[in-house]
Amino acid sequence: MKTLYLVCNSHIDPVWLWEWEEGLAETITTFRTAARFCEEFDGFIFNHNESLLYQWVEEHEPSLFEKIRQLVREGKWYIMGGWYLQPDCNMPCGESLVRQILVGKRYFLEKFGVEPDTATNFDSFGHSRGLVQILEKSGYRNYLFCRPDKRWLSLPKDDFDWYGYDDSTICAHRAAEHYNSQKGKIKERINTWIQKNRRQPVGMLLWGIGDHGGGPSRKDLEDINSYPPVYQRWEILHGAPEFYFEHYGAETAFNDYYDHEFHESLNPFAVGCYTSMMRVKQQHRKLESQYFLTEKLLTIACSQGFMEYPSDKLRECLEDLLFCEFHDILPGSAIPQVEEYALRRLGHGLEILSRLRTKTLFRILAGEKPAEEDEFPVFVVNPHPVPFEQIVEIELQPTEPNFDKATLMIPQLVDNNGQKVACQVEKERSNLGQDFRKKIVFLAHAKASSIARYSCRLEPVDRNSRDFQGQEQSFTFDNGELRVCINPDTGLVDEYLVDDVNYLQPNSFQPLVIADTADSWGMNVNSFRDVIGHFSLMNEEESARFAGVDADHLKPIRIIENGPIRTIVEAFFRYNQSTMSIRYKLPRQGAELELEIRVYWNEKDKMLKLSVPTQFEKGDCEGQDMYGRETFYANGLEKVAQKWVMVHPRNHLHTLSLINDCTYGFDCKAGELRVSLLRSPAYSGHPSKDDHPITPQDRFEPRMDQGEHLYHFWIKGGVTESLSREVDNRALFRHETPPVLCCYPPGEGKQLQQGPILSNPAIQLAALKFAESGKGIVLRLFESTGKRGETTLSIPFLEFETELIFRPFELKTLYIDPDNRTFYSANLMEQPWKNIDDFDDYEDNEDFYDFYE
Repeated sequence: MKTLYLVCNSHIDPVWLWEWEEGLAETITTFRTAARFCEEFDGFIFNHNESLLYQWVEEHEPSLFEKIRQLVREGKWYIMGGWYLQPDCNMPCGESLVRQILVGKRYFLEKFGVEPDTATNFDSFGHSRGLVQILEKSGYRNYLFCRPDKRWLSLPKDDFDWYGYDDSTICAHRAAEHYNSQKGKIKERINTWIQKNRRQPVGMLLWGIGDHGGGPSRKDLEDINSYPPVYQRWEILHGAPEFYFEHYGAETAFNDYYDHEFHESLNPFAVGCYTSMMRVKQQHRKLESQYFLTEKLLTIACSQGFMEYPSDKLRECLEDLLFCEFHDILPGSAIPQVEEYALRRLGHGLEILSRLRTKTLFRILAGEKPAEEDEFPVFVVNPHPVPFEQIVEIELQPTEPNFDKATLMIPQLVDNNGQKVACQVEKERSNLGQDFRKKIVFLAHAKASSIARYSCRLEPVDRNSRDFQGQEQSFTFDNGELRVCINPDTGLVDEYLVDDVNYLQPNSFQPLVIADTADSWGMNVNSFRDVIGHFSLMNEEESARFAGVDADHLKPIRIIENGPIRTIVEAFFRYNQSTMSIRYKLPRQGAELELEIRVYWNEKDKMLKLSVPTQFEKGDCEGQDMYGRETFYANGLEKVAQKWVMVHPRNHLHTLSLINDCTYGFDCKAGELRVSLLRSPAYSGHPSKDDHPITPQDRFEPRMDQGEHLYHFWIKGGVTESLSREVDNRALFRHETPPVLCCYPPGEGKQLQQGPILSNPAIQLAALKFAESGKGIVLRLFESTGKRGETTLSIPFLEFETELIFRPFELKTLYIDPDNRTFYSANLMEQPWKNIDDFDDYEDNEDFYDFYE
């Protein structure tokens, strides 16, 4: 006998073509209808996921919520998936996905006493391979998804063993018939499925009206009940995803038949989503980075008694972040009102974090030595477990302006040991004519998990000695390690050499304009390669108008800052009605080139890419993924990566790395990396099957991302082994940048002790937080290079130290209880691993837990 499980669900997008209030209304209506049918039809089971929607019902219709709880206890309603919502599964970092699961699962455990072991993401547009380890260590055994379908992704079978970067494994199933059905069409849907799957011993068919709620209909349920007990040798039963996977594991013949493995990400589909609605992506990345940075600072401070841990405030910020990772928000496939709402929520989270972070900084700095007369104390607070070294900027406010036209007040900086530190004064953000506000740039150093103090004083210097504007301006820059040649006729980089190795071809960093459509998903394409134009250097008249200066002429490429820390070259470009400024920031020490790109974009149905033609024409590329790194074919197809990408030659001796502050999409072909900056499709522009225009042709329809956008990139070439080892920490410091603050401590508090320290920089501290239970501290550590590694983890303020061994890309979670002086290895739900032998770095003995012995 064969078995077909009918899994009834209703796909409800909290927002998409509608705002969240409508999503809330549809959730309540759908849940109410489903609950009534669960009581009315014997054997019927309704399935639904997303804890957010249950929270809405709990708040707005408590009686319905209690009815659902009763149906769950009776087995008539199944909690499916167990996540907070269905997020995008490519662009959030790995820790964001951990929290999607942690928040959702804890809610369902608390409210319903259930913990699903089958994760579901029906409508997400792709799935990173990094998910596998996260799923396995969150207690999942199975994964159910729909996209990409067979058109975009060839799988060995729709049932397969999915392998993660660390060789974690989970059983996955692609629901080829998709997740929803039309009202009154269930008989047709069942018959079609059976005809296509005659050879299978067991099957699962998703059904239920959805894409705006709905779920089961009375007619469909009556039609299901009209089937005979056995139909064409199939027993047709209502069920849940777990029923199917349990059946899958129980039948030996079934397992043998579906013995297939897959070792890649489940991509691509809708590749335009990696770039659409860039403002949301930028703010999401900012909130994501600031959340995990602030969480680390708070944990170090609160565990030493400086303040109470603000769990409720952090939870509020986290839910802002998780909501905006929804698969129609972060990918940019929603209407303008949803974009506005997402930006509002992201800003809300950022404001709360700003207040928490500032409060934390003032608490932990209170015990520092008070300022001396005329001293500006500058503090660099590094919560990361490895040393920090980076050019930083800070602005200071002198007591009063300097009205002496012959002198400038110039900062003199010394470190905590009294050693002079080179610094540079640059144009401040304000525009006051007096010598008043001061922006200082210097190379900061801070030990792991510690505070570095710098002392600044202002001294008068002859104004003429600081003037370089009248000097001949050369655009060839050499600091002994780095050599950069900027072409004065194009404004583009023609050479980038590190230790005499050239990494770039001429015309590097040229902004390319690509033919595109009004389709916000990019549903019918897998690449953006049709170049229809490029930005070119302005002439002097255009440059003057763009800069807004009084003169009629301004050179379109100029040195605007020069000093002992760095030189900044600015160049102006234009294309059609769009303009751009590129600032090249060239350091006096080191090999990292920074680009600051400010775009004023006024194009429609076009795409903007940044061309980075390397010397590695036959090379390949690699990019950061969630808790892993992916190697990509250099075939020109659109790819997705997170905070960095690297291009290698075939021999892998040297590498060019590019760290971004907010982009995801890119392609690579013949050694040329093209970073996707902007698209300008219509909002929710969905292509039709009959070639009907996406937008009406008799009126104006707004396009995404018109106007001003700001990007930063950090480019560094070097020996592959060392660059590959450091790139994750370099990216981390660019996103979770240690706060730099000028303040005047009272000197009355206690001093902060060092937090976590790692001896191996290839091991990252992905998360440092208080446990969800409110007791104990949770550390999440990750091997970032794909090589077996060892590290010593020490936490001085806890008198804690242990040795850890990591498999390639392994993620470890430690739970430390300072009160009971114990620790254990935990899963991602912060529960002890039942079998300690799963961790090859520990012995299975009773002394394992006592970190003081």
